Amino acid sequence: MKKFIFFVLLPLLLLTGYSILNKVHHNVELGKSIYSIVENVNNTEISINSLADFDWDKGFLITPYSTQEGIDEQLGVHFKDPSNIDWRDDIFLLVFMKDDEVVQYVEIDRQGAYFKLGEKEYLTPSDDVIIIQRY
Repeated sequence: MKKFIFFVLLPLLLLTGYSILNKVHHNVELGKSIYSIVENVNNTEISINSLADFDWDKGFLITPYSTQEGIDEQLGVHFKDPSNIDWRDDIFLLVFMKDDEVVQYVEIDRQGAYFKLGEKEYLTPSDDVIIIQRY
């Protein structure tokens, strides 16, 4: 029985704990806040830092149909895309990093809009505006 616990249960518990500790938070509440801004067709931009209630230093906008390799290249780190955006055109991903680690992500429902960062590569807390283009 001790061997079973040591060789089977202990590694399983460690792996489970490891995956729980390293799971990136899907920020549904921030997604809802962004949704309500985009829902109003008079809005042309989203100021992210005023909505975010967590620490971040970079925010990357991931476009529909982005591949896993493209996401990793854009972020500069590996981030396992939980949304399968490479097959989707109904959302954008907004991925937040702190100290070069992904800390949270948001699925942004398109709602008949396209989102851009302008000339920026990524958002920062002091330069945090996402442009909303309607089509």
